Amino acid sequence: MTGPEKVRLSLDPALTCRGAVGGAWWPATYDAGAELPALIAAIDQRLNRRVLRVGLHIDTWDNIPHHIAAPGRHVKVGWFRTIDPHVVNLIIPGIEHLNLLVIPPDTTAAAAHKALAMTTRCRADSRGPTRPGDILAAAQNGPADATTEQELSLAGWDNEGGQTRTGNRSKPHHQPRSPR
Repeated sequence: MTGPEKVRLSLDPALTCRGAVGGAWWPATYDAGAELPALIAAIDQRLNRRVLRVGLHIDTWDNIPHHIAAPGRHVKVGWFRTIDPHVVNLIIPGIEHLNLLVIPPDTTAAAAHKALAMTTRCRADSRGPTRPGDILAAAQNGPADATTEQELSLAGWDNEGGQTRTGNRSKPHHQPRSPR
């Protein structure tokens, strides 16, 4: 487990991206019991607010606890099949929901840093929220500073069954566990 200062996390400073991801998190593993305490502490510290609940996809994560101990409280953890497997949802007072893109632990550093950067700003020229899978696919393609609407559009097409310019299909980084 790492401390809140070492959590690989980016947040949109204004947290204004309603319906889209408001940041990204690059955990070291898919062990929720080991990774969530540091994430909760980092969010508490950076936003000066207290995380009350965490929601995540049940088939993406291992070792999902019911609660995480945090200073002065226990944070309830819920797991769902209806949440995007690439998202962790945080309930924080004063913020409706904070959806963070979860960058798979085995992502290359270059792609992870690109995805972290892509989620720190709202895309004013976007035609709607960019899906987490689109961001991950776009981060895997091209140089670390090339983030264009065309790149995100092609990533979306790939996620819907098409193919990207290179013809390579994105493969999931983590094989989901069998249902409980």
